[in-house]
Amino acid sequence: MTQWIDACAVEDVEEEDLIRFDHDGRTFAIYRSPDDVFYATDGLCTHEHVHLADGLVMDHIIECPKHNGRFDYRTGEAKGAPACINLKTYPVKVEGDRVLIALA
Repeated sequence: MTQWIDACAVEDVEEEDLIRFDHDGRTFAIYRSPDDVFYATDGLCTHEHVHLADGLVMDHIIECPKHNGRFDYRTGEAKGAPACINLKTYPVKVEGDRVLIALA
C-alpha cells in the first residue's frame, strides 16, 4: 500500500534547488525543477553516502558535494563518476501548498 508523507511546503523549495527531508530514520531529497515540477530521491549519494542537500543543482542534475558525482534527479540515473549506482526515486504530488512523497 502506498503511504503519502507530507514532506514540506511548496515554498520551502526554491526553483532549481533542493532540500533535505528526514522521515522514519531515512533521508530524502526534495527537488524543484526549473519548470516548477517536484521530484524526490534518496537523500544520500550512492558513492559515499554524503547528503545531497549540500550539493549543487543545475537544470535536472544534482551534483554531490564531496566527489562531484552527478545524478539526474528525475530518474535517479547516475550521470558522472565516481557515482555509478542510480539513486532511488519516489513519486511526488502537490496538494494545495504541500509537497507529498510516496513511500511503499
